Amino acid sequence: MRLVLVGPPGAGKGTQAGLLKSKLGVPHISTGDLFRAHIGEQTDLGREVQQYLDSGRLVPDEVTNEMVRARLAEPDAAAGFLLDGFPRNVAQAGVLDEILASGGHKLDAVVEFRIDEELVVERLLARGRTDDKEDVIRHRQEVYRTETAPLLDHYSGILVTVDAVGGIDEISERALAALRGPK
Repeated sequence: MRLVLVGPPGAGKGTQAGLLKSKLGVPHISTGDLFRAHIGEQTDLGREVQQYLDSGRLVPDEVTNEMVRARLAEPDAAAGFLLDGFPRNVAQAGVLDEILASGGHKLDAVVEFRIDEELVVERLLARGRTDDKEDVIRHRQEVYRTETAPLLDHYSGILVTVDAVGGIDEISERALAALRGPK
């Protein structure tokens, strides 16, 4: 199964990806993890990513696209994957479509974890992390609305929406049921 997980920061995508990868038997591929791995291994792409992060700039699509392209070519992703954090915008979605089409594949579904923005703000503030200041959280939500939310229209034919409010296991069961489709 080839899936993309989307939802605003704080919707629980990473937590759900961890549960779903075990149940579906596919790797969880997170762009954040890819960035950290390349930086840690001091690859050329990792050094480039580090320069952007050190200067507080977003990593350009071209760099992210190359990391994802390389990761999807690894043997464990041949039978499927859960992508978390990619694509972030419609341009990256086009690149993903091309990557998959070159191997004769396409996405099976895009799972949107939907949650009210005010609830996300409360949830993230409650974590107490140093980067979880209200203005930063609200800025991340705005970036999601402007850059990532248009993916929902792009993927309308394969979009599955899951209510991301509730217990972790409850949300995971909702996601699995939505992926199985109507009975």
